[in-house]
Amino acid sequence: MNKIHQRRLMYVMCFVIGLAIASGLILYALKQNINAFLTPSQMMAARPPADYHFRLGGMVKKGSVVRDKQGLGIQFTVTDFKQEVQVRYVGVLPDLFREGKGMIADGNLNNQGTFIASQVLAKHDENYMPKAN
Repeated sequence: MNKIHQRRLMYVMCFVIGLAIASGLILYALKQNINAFLTPSQMMAARPPADYHFRLGGMVKKGSVVRDKQGLGIQFTVTDFKQEVQVRYVGVLPDLFREGKGMIADGNLNNQGTFIASQVLAKHDENYMPKAN
């Protein structure tokens, strides 16, 4: 191999190593921003510790919403139609929050097995239907 081929090989190797490092850094950064949620069945199988912060997602069980008589507290049941989890939240709920609709909540489990939510997000229906004229 002459000097030109060696130099060309060195440039290609530097480019490949740099591309690998850049790809690794991008994938590492994206991994930290993934916001997946656990369903009640996945949560029961994983048994997260009481101080573990995660997202819980599922459907709000019909007839399970109980609002505090005073204040903004609310308690409801989230289900994936296999398992159910009690959720406690204090705060203003989104407008789309309803019984029988999907939701995602950030928070953690307490020692009694109730999910204490710090934030509740309502999932909307993906089927958009325009108003009938």
